[in-house]
Amino acid sequence: MKPLEGIKVVTLEHAIAAPFCTRQLADLGARVIKIERPGTGDFARGYDERVHGLSSHFVWTNRSKESLALDLKQPAAMEILDALVADADVLVQNLAPGAADRLGLGYEQLSARYPKLIVCDISGYGADGPYRDRKAYDLLIQSESGFLSVTGSPEQPAKAGCSIADIAAGMYAYSNILSALLQRGRTGRGCRIDVSMLESMVEWMGYPMYYAIDGQSPPALSGAAHATIYPYGPFPAGDGKTVMLGLQNEREWKLFCDQVLLQPELAADPRFMTNSKRTAARDALRAVIVDAFSGLSAAQVGERLDAAGIANAQMNTLHDVWSHPQLKARERWREVATPAGNVPALLPPGVPSNADARMDAVPALGQHTDAILQELGYDRVRIDALRADGTI
Repeated sequence: MKPLEGIKVVTLEHAIAAPFCTRQLADLGARVIKIERPGTGDFARGYDERVHGLSSHFVWTNRSKESLALDLKQPAAMEILDALVADADVLVQNLAPGAADRLGLGYEQLSARYPKLIVCDISGYGADGPYRDRKAYDLLIQSESGFLSVTGSPEQPAKAGCSIADIAAGMYAYSNILSALLQRGRTGRGCRIDVSMLESMVEWMGYPMYYAIDGQSPPALSGAAHATIYPYGPFPAGDGKTVMLGLQNEREWKLFCDQVLLQPELAADPRFMTNSKRTAARDALRAVIVDAFSGLSAAQVGERLDAAGIANAQMNTLHDVWSHPQLKARERWREVATPAGNVPALLPPGVPSNADARMDAVPALGQHTDAILQELGYDRVRIDALRADGTI
């Protein structure tokens, strides 16, 4: 039995944050019914065509769900939606600010009729406050949260290469839904969960914010290197390849000098005797390290680092990750069906050992509409009429 088997989730979602949340619930066995606009669906379906003609974002965040095409502006749609919510455990939505309340889907409106229902609202800035009605996308929240101010180089700020603000909000929604299900098991009552992308990202910004507390200078922009620990980041080897390494303490610094750089006297150099001093003198220390690595290949540097017990890694491309030997050895890849054929998919991290992850198909738009309506008691005549008037 999967951990969330028997849990029904109805979701009015688009883009990444809410779909990423509900896919985690589906991975654990929940039934996730995704409401999409007829004809166009979740607009993330149109972001690109990189997965055999399908959107990479959509394929990533929407496997194992059922797609119900439903135009919420049509009067008959609300009857269908109400029937779905009547026995649902969770309602998730990341519609435009205020849209759920206008549709009668706010927690206060629903909880009186469905006291066990858990309602999770995901938005850019939260349910109140002066920014409540502002549109919010991933890059904008990266900017508002201060994330862009600590990434990149002094010449150019850099966004995260993945949708980090959406992912943060989606994971807080997911974890809080799990908590709410546990709480409901004890109290018998549902609750409202209000997840803000801004608050999710600001939580993740805790270290640099504390580092700069009371008006102190923020972490320096340092590209792929760590801003406040050194040496920690990329270094070129003599064969033109890059070695990524990281030191965490003074014991490792001495081992690095002795066994990797082969310069044990460097450990006592007053310029480099503490992490703060090494960080302040990073340009001088980098020159020493680059010179020491210049006569070695990246593989040889890696061998020295491994022998000294110094953490290091390859600077992989995305193509490298698809064939990563560790993922292959742990058999982490599966295949899932899509409307364009099977594609590889990573098993969800951390699924309990006594349950298999659910790895069902990515749905076509409206693929499950008729089946869901029939389950709700609609016959073929009514379904055809709903399709004719544009409700489905």
